[in-house]
Amino acid sequence: MSIEALYCDHHSWLQGWLRRRLGNSEQAADLAQDTFLRLLGSERVPSVIHEPRAYLTTVAQRLVANLWRREKLEQAYLEALAQAPVAMAPSPQEQAILLETLLELDQLLDQLPALVRRAFLLSQLDGLTHAQVAAALGISIPTVKRYLVKALQRCYFADVSFTG
Repeated sequence: MSIEALYCDHHSWLQGWLRRRLGNSEQAADLAQDTFLRLLGSERVPSVIHEPRAYLTTVAQRLVANLWRREKLEQAYLEALAQAPVAMAPSPQEQAILLETLLELDQLLDQLPALVRRAFLLSQLDGLTHAQVAAALGISIPTVKRYLVKALQRCYFADVSFTG
């Protein structure tokens, strides 16, 4: 089944499913479109899809999870900004750049194994030493170091022009 046929046969259904899930018609329309764009940009779409609605639901659920994670991150960022002294508040343009950077970093870290991501966050955000991270995660210090190198390499060598 071609993506065109998949779109014609199931777009309305998918948009309705997303609308019921999200409770927002505009977000549902956007995510339905994003679902098909994701398929168009992927080389891993099977040539035969036996259960098209189940397949579309899986792709759409990942996009919904990404949306909710981005919204949660944005809300935490806005709450942190509200706590900062007014004199230290970044300009609206700087705020937008910082938020975009946070979203990109979140997407990069999401691609890492859970323990690698957790070690990185404990080290970088909580300021824990390697020994403290090792104790918190129940792993060795050399493993912490390997995890941090892996996370840093992922961030350093990332192509930050990805789509969400």
